[in-house]
Amino acid sequence: MAARSAPSCHLRLEWVYGYRGHQCRNNLYYTAAKEIVYFVAGVGVVYSPREHRQKFYRGHSDDIISLALHPERVLVATGQVGKEPYICIWDSYTVQTISVLKDVHTHGIACLAFDLDGQRLVSVGLDSKNAVCVWDWKRGKMLSMAPGHTDRIFDISWDLYQPNKLVSCGVKHIKFWSLCGNALTPKRGVFGKTGDLQTILCLACARDELTYSGALNGDIYVWKGINLIRTIQGAHAAGIFSMNACEEGFATGGRDGCIRLWDLTFKPITVIDLRETDQGYKGLSVRSVCWRGDHILVGTQDSEIFEIVVQERNKPFLIMQGHCEGELWALAVHPTKPLAVTGSDDRSVRIWSLVDHALIARCNMEEPIRCAAVNADGIHLALGMKDGSFTVLRVRDMTEVVHIKDRKEAIHELKYSPDGTYLAVGCNDSSVDIYGVAQRYKKVGECLGSLSFITHLDWSSDSRYLQTNDGNGKRLFYRMPGGKEVTSTEEIKGVHWASWTCVSGLEVNGIWPKYSDINDINSVDGNYIGQVLVTADDYGIIKLFRYPCLRKGAKFRKYIGHSAHVTNVRWSHDYQWVISIGGADHSVFQWKFIPERKLKDALHIAPQESLADSHSDESDSDLSDVPELDSEIEQETQLTYRRQVYKEDLPQLKEQCKEKQKSATSKRRERAPGNSIRLHFVHGYRGYDCRSNLFYTQIGEIVYHVAAVGVIYNRQQNTQRFYLGHDDDILCLTIHPLKDYVATGQVGRDPSIHIWDTETIKPLSILKGHHQCGISAVDFSADGKRLASVGIDDSHTIVLWDWKKGEKLSIARGSKDKIFVVKMNPYVPDKLITAGIKHMKFWRKAGDVCIWRDIFLVKTVKAHDGPVFSMHALEKGFVTGGKDGIIALWDDSFERCLKTYAIKRAALAPGSKGLLLEDNPSIRAISLGHGHILVGTKNGEILEVDKSGPITLLVQGHMEGEVWGLATHPYLPICATVSDDKTLRIWDLSPSHCMLAVRKLKKGGRCCCFSPDGKALAVGLNDGSFLMANADTLEDLVSFHHRKDMISDIRFSPGSGKYLAVASHDSFIDIYNVMSSKRVGICKGATSYITHIDWDIRGKLLQVNTGAKEQLFFEAPRGKKQTIPSVEVEKIAWASWTSVLGLCCEGIWPVIGEVTDVTASCLTSDKMVLATGDDLGFVKLFRYPTKGKFGKFKRYVAHSTHVTNVRWTYDDSMLVTLGGTDMSLMVWTNEMEGYREKRPCDSEESDIDSEEDGGYDSDVTRENEISYTIRALSTNIRPMFGIKPHLQQKEPSTDERPPVSRAPPQPEKLQTNNVGKKKRPIEDLVLELVFGYRGRDCRNNVHYLNDGDDIIYHTASIGILHNVATGSQSFYQEHNDDILCLTVNQHPKFINIVATGQVGDSADMSAAAPSIHIWDAMNKQTLSILRCYHSKGVCSVSFSATGKLLLSVGLDPEHTITIWRWQEGAKIASRAGHNQRIFVAEFRPDSDTQFVSVGVKHVKFWTLAGRALLSKKGLLSTLEDARMQTMLAIAFGANNLTFTGTISGDVCVWKDHILCRIVARAHNGPVFAMYTTLRDGLIVTGGKERPSKEGGAVKLWDQELRRCRAFRLETGQATDCVRSVCRGKGKILVGTRNAEIIEVGEKNAACNILVNGHVDGPIWGLATHPSRDFFLSAAEDGTVRLWDIADKKMLNKVNLGHAARTVCYSPEGDMVAIGMKNGEFIILLVSSLKIWGKKRDRRCAIHDIRFSPDSRYLAVGSSENSVDFYDLTLGPTLNRISYCKDIPSFVIQMDFSADSRYLQVSSGCYKRHVYEVPSGKHLMDHAAIDRITWATWTSILGDEVLGIWSRHAEKADVNCACVSHSGISLVTGDDFGMVKLFDFPCPEKFVSLCFVYYYQFTPNFDVVSSALFLVYLKCFVLVSKFFPKLSKSVYSEIKAIRNKSSPSSNTVFGTIPQKR
Repeated sequence: MAARSAPSCHLRLEWVYGYRGHQCRNNLYYTAAKEIVYFVAGVGVVYSPREHRQKFYRGHSDDIISLALHPERVLVATGQVGKEPYICIWDSYTVQTISVLKDVHTHGIACLAFDLDGQRLVSVGLDSKNAVCVWDWKRGKMLSMAPGHTDRIFDISWDLYQPNKLVSCGVKHIKFWSLCGNALTPKRGVFGKTGDLQTILCLACARDELTYSGALNGDIYVWKGINLIRTIQGAHAAGIFSMNACEEGFATGGRDGCIRLWDLTFKPITVIDLRETDQGYKGLSVRSVCWRGDHILVGTQDSEIFEIVVQERNKPFLIMQGHCEGELWALAVHPTKPLAVTGSDDRSVRIWSLVDHALIARCNMEEPIRCAAVNADGIHLALGMKDGSFTVLRVRDMTEVVHIKDRKEAIHELKYSPDGTYLAVGCNDSSVDIYGVAQRYKKVGECLGSLSFITHLDWSSDSRYLQTNDGNGKRLFYRMPGGKEVTSTEEIKGVHWASWTCVSGLEVNGIWPKYSDINDINSVDGNYIGQVLVTADDYGIIKLFRYPCLRKGAKFRKYIGHSAHVTNVRWSHDYQWVISIGGADHSVFQWKFIPERKLKDALHIAPQESLADSHSDESDSDLSDVPELDSEIEQETQLTYRRQVYKEDLPQLKEQCKEKQKSATSKRRERAPGNSIRLHFVHGYRGYDCRSNLFYTQIGEIVYHVAAVGVIYNRQQNTQRFYLGHDDDILCLTIHPLKDYVATGQVGRDPSIHIWDTETIKPLSILKGHHQCGISAVDFSADGKRLASVGIDDSHTIVLWDWKKGEKLSIARGSKDKIFVVKMNPYVPDKLITAGIKHMKFWRKAGDVCIWRDIFLVKTVKAHDGPVFSMHALEKGFVTGGKDGIIALWDDSFERCLKTYAIKRAALAPGSKGLLLEDNPSIRAISLGHGHILVGTKNGEILEVDKSGPITLLVQGHMEGEVWGLATHPYLPICATVSDDKTLRIWDLSPSHCMLAVRKLKKGGRCCCFSPDGKALAVGLNDGSFLMANADTLEDLVSFHHRKDMISDIRFSPGSGKYLAVASHDSFIDIYNVMSSKRVGICKGATSYITHIDWDIRGKLLQVNTGAKEQLFFEAPRGKKQTIPSVEVEKIAWASWTSVLGLCCEGIWPVIGEVTDVTASCLTSDKMVLATGDDLGFVKLFRYPTKGKFGKFKRYVAHSTHVTNVRWTYDDSMLVTLGGTDMSLMVWTNEMEGYREKRPCDSEESDIDSEEDGGYDSDVTRENEISYTIRALSTNIRPMFGIKPHLQQKEPSTDERPPVSRAPPQPEKLQTNNVGKKKRPIEDLVLELVFGYRGRDCRNNVHYLNDGDDIIYHTASIGILHNVATGSQSFYQEHNDDILCLTVNQHPKFINIVATGQVGDSADMSAAAPSIHIWDAMNKQTLSILRCYHSKGVCSVSFSATGKLLLSVGLDPEHTITIWRWQEGAKIASRAGHNQRIFVAEFRPDSDTQFVSVGVKHVKFWTLAGRALLSKKGLLSTLEDARMQTMLAIAFGANNLTFTGTISGDVCVWKDHILCRIVARAHNGPVFAMYTTLRDGLIVTGGKERPSKEGGAVKLWDQELRRCRAFRLETGQATDCVRSVCRGKGKILVGTRNAEIIEVGEKNAACNILVNGHVDGPIWGLATHPSRDFFLSAAEDGTVRLWDIADKKMLNKVNLGHAARTVCYSPEGDMVAIGMKNGEFIILLVSSLKIWGKKRDRRCAIHDIRFSPDSRYLAVGSSENSVDFYDLTLGPTLNRISYCKDIPSFVIQMDFSADSRYLQVSSGCYKRHVYEVPSGKHLMDHAAIDRITWATWTSILGDEVLGIWSRHAEKADVNCACVSHSGISLVTGDDFGMVKLFDFPCPEKFVSLCFVYYYQFTPNFDVVSSALFLVYLKCFVLVSKFFPKLSKSVYSEIKAIRNKSSPSSNTVFGTIPQKR
């Protein structure tokens, strides 16, 4: 046994030599205590230069690679590498963990930084997206996360002068981040022309938005905002790796080995070149600098730390040095002195003093060193090299003695013999050479037995033998010095080895774990004196074993610190220390050895040192000498609680079965039955595998659990109340210190803990998400604010919760073995204890992780025979209960036992509800209160022990084992059950609810039945026998044993009960004559075991079900098989129906019938209602007969797993159900149809949504099916082809002019109207007006603000605040994609706060993710941005009553519902909403926890409990013929009333979640919008109606929705379709489907249209009036509209009847030409709006139409690749005079020349052509084309505008362009929704990168299809205003465009100079 236990001595880390300088930077700082903090390997080091002392932080499990210092300079954050890396925040003074942040990054944590006040921490991962993550580190919570960059990020820093801003830099980028809400939004730094785009390595932030950054080439780049403003060139000669800001200025360090100090404005102060100093050397490279006062710390690439005092800057002081590059393998100790020698691949050999902790000698060799040895007298040092040579040095002065190279491969091991005469050298070519030391190292022998490389050597003490290990794990012996192999074991047996460093051999068998790779232990060293062995392995672990260590899998103590391979380990010469070296981490660790005798004294050392034993999982107590496990505990540890199907899986399973169900449900299904059942009483208590789960509540009721039910039992009234929130077995229960709340934990794939109130039985909070399989123990803290829980996953995770908020505070892995109990220490709130199989752990909370320490056992007390299962602490003492069935009271120190109570039948008091099954049952739960001791036993009994001794039995149930047998009495309210626990029990179902009788059986039973007269009871047993007993006394009457397999069903024939049918598992049914007690018949022919049998009323026929799902019929009593057609079966009168097969009950099988079986059924005596039980624990009621598949039902959850049997009582007043494995007997009362208290009924409606059509409406269908395109993925709106302009090769023109030309100057490109004034370019565009409103597919998105002075609404990606009086607008423009929903916060504290939700891509949390912006409507400040996981977009938002919570609904397939605390950007809860579209979800106006969602065929009522969302479906069953329709809108009334508007025009009124009435035909069409006025409760509804005398599309109702007043909207439409309503003071605001916003007066019903817009289809046509501030727009909604800019309104609109594509004014402004999508064009007279002429010469869309400047010609360009010319002087006949031929693709834009002789045409293949007018001849001469002056320029092609094509145009095109009238500015619109401003002409490619004003706007009008400029000549100022595409967003129509032809062009017209 001794060898199997761990050694009792241990190691303590004393010193670490080394510093991590490679691949890390900025990792060296001064703390507040003037100590130096850095890291090496996996250890954080705090070094005190004054005391020359190190402290260690060892909370990491792998290499640390990043470090940040908290601004107060005490706390340190370090990040590590690894598959699941984590960040530790720890105290540099106590080196204790404060917090651990994990589960977000992968691969590693590259950078860390604290913000100014140290509350937040930012981290950057090493994953492929280099994720940036912001933490609230104290709470261990992630606040925000975003993809950082596609390439490595090297540094990140908070801007210390601006809140919520960060800067990160890395490979070829720098990014400026802002944090708002939970959204991190980056902007890339613009390098521009100031500096080269290059890799930035480090940065520091300064005041005034300045950022300084160090670049790879040694320059310093200075940034202002996001722009590079200057560079400081040559600051360093090479890359700048580190930059440190302090009060005095900045310090930078670079690869050139220089440190430069700069003042606060970055003027140089001084340079320190470390290469030139005493300690310097060539190639020194600085990785880290820290400047504090007059001290500078420098860390170098080669693992040195220098300290420089500024006054003596040429004398840096070397604080720490270590090995650098390559691996470190060589280690030797001096035989007589405390010295260690190391040699590494960096070619240096170093000698360290173990006493002074310092490097005392260093020597550089020619080759990498792989091993070292010192001879016995300490004079020679031998070094083995990587190239196969070895060198011997004198230790004293490091001079060479010899250098010998006999081998080609690396020397891995060498050792001197103990007598100093020989040196053995082991090589990787598997040989060992022996050299004679005295003969100047002449080779005297070689050993050649190995087949693999030599790993270890040891000499015998007499120097006569050598043992070797090789890479194959072989151990060989040789005779010395010749090298002959020794094969006889006898010879070796007696050899004593001088040292033991071999890893294989008998003595070290135990160091190998049971399953391991042979090479993973690298080194061993034995300490013969202390009898311990130290090993080093590939996992960075040092282990201490006993020596010798003979048996595999020995126990050990383990120590971590090294990160990866530990390559070598050695004891010092006097065994005081252990030295270990790390391969890749280059570090040397020195451990102090503490022998056992010192351990006792070591208890008093500093706390951080006692932590040094990194507790081995396999610690000594695991296999200590304790008695073996008790049988009960053994059984309990075997329970797994795994399920094949968890309840959580049902929704997915149903989805998978959807198709099957659709095909089946074409037939109309039966309605669910009118009856319902209610849980009335449960017999049973879960004691067999749970403990301490029984408590008194405040008012003396008793709370416990059984199956999936929390039970509150009132012992005075003998009644029960139930918490039915769980859906699977409850495994643990605890009560809040105030005794009013209870926490229960259940089984599940993602198991939940419910905290609920025992008074109201409502859930207060539901915790889930951190356990698997189930929850085995829970406990409240003493203050009741926190809850600890333990899972039953493999590592038995422990979680600490703040249960009210539902937040996880911390999480830790518990232990490998089952944990039974968790207890929080009532005196020290941060401590908790867990106890389980052979362990007890003491935890304390630290941030996100618990740490435990072994506490020494003080004493043990013999309390019970056998295990103690339950304990309860009192004020003065303890009470315990155990397996021996005795309760003991103890004093407060467990000294004396004060009193014991034995639980015996004799002690039972007369008032007991039942019988005690056996004396001294095992006690599982004890609780005290109300003068009694409450006891729960393993047998499922609850007893109350009076302090004076009498015992009352309160509740009992079956014991462990499945319960199957159930029979109800033919005329009394009693039932019988029989179970695998070998008992037969009789229960009273009347109000006394108790067990009347019990009898023990010799075997378990599975079925029972009363005889028709109720006198006899037949019981079938599991061994194939059955017995008949007297029903009153339970004494045997008769028994038979004819079968081997268990009896599965037993039935008396009806009437006199003459026959008894007995069905067994061996597929037979025996029929017995009861009177003669003889078997009279056998039914044969079943292919599988029998499951159910039923008699017909005459007693002549048996109906049989088998396990193979056969339904068979046999004649009685002979048992002849009959075939009866299924039609006939219905006609037969059955005495009972328990069958689950056949047509009559086809519908009881669920959609997911493959996964679950229906186990039992029972029909009421009136044959109306069939009750069923199934494998998932559901009890369901169906209407009988249930024909057709998937019948409708009511479903009840209370049982946890299989419901094994269901039976109605004789009068159908009660239903009794049995749970198989939950051992519970549940009694339900049957509530008949009509008899209905108004009580929430606890049933769930059927799984399947009603197949009745929810109604149809084109608008609803369209809204439901819309798919939103996302700008980031936008594609071309035109089907272009060919090579984009910026990628085309330019053909060299023939007549390139010489640079200095005498030719006349080139004519102007563009005719301009420069009225004698100097041209001024347009500097900027500012959005001034937007015409349009998104009403087509959004709703409830128009609201009043400021008492009705302003309205707020949205269109495209902007929120618009519109002043009603002046019509002026202001805009919120932060969204980058279409807004879909908008809401206003109604709480007075959050006045004018608006939330808007937008379309977005999937949920990667990048800028393209869907997001919600919360902003202030008046100043347009963004208050919070919530990036969310609603892929596709956010379709509804709503604020809660207090205004602090926000609810959002996604468009993702699950239609997720999320609740946010928007101010913090924190997601509180999220859950899949419904599988079909949810249209609206709104909070109740008086609640922060209740809300309602409506959508396609559903309405759900939700509650927020903690962090969980609970939903109830709306129940229709109360009203006759109510059907679930598609619901569209919500309003609220007092007393929990909810109103929902439906697609049919009805409004449903709900009380709680039950439908209580319907307001029929509130509107004639769908009710799209409802609004609840908070001040007076009146409700406004808006629907789709044709205007009529009495009806109207808007109605104002009273609070109850009983009376209303209708308003008509005078819009002139055939039908009004209202999409949004809002009520202000005396006014109603209405938004319509036709993009109008109308204000209706309540008194006079007057309508005032505030906003107009185009309705459907993209807007393509745009034209400005040649001389006035008007413009025209033409859209595919078939209208052309005239807009007045000055008056901000629509002047007129013309309905054309067809989709219009382009429009143009004539030069005088008196005519308008309109091109249509069907190929027709129309010319109108402006004055009368009469048609002057129209013509249709083409069949495809007209894309551009132009008047020539002399008004003579009209050019019409179409998608038939043609331009037609018409001569207008010939009158309105419009005959075509000619056309342009051979245009290669469709026409996009056309421009006339100023003299009307030429036309330039841009086509869809990115080519521009010039034609003569009117002949249509193609002009090819480049020189001629260059000389043309154009009247207008709208072309996107041509050399003059090459610069408008951006680098990123491969996905999206530039659609339109327009040059201003001054001819020097150009504006473009593109597929990304950007409007950009350029100088004209812009012939250089990608010009936008240098000097273009880049105006990003309207990110998604899918197209900004036209751009416009207006000119005011009166005051000679160019005011450029800009109209976006009249925002009517263009989603659904894009498809149309793609399928049909290409779209049109845009128009801008040259103006004619005006008279002044």
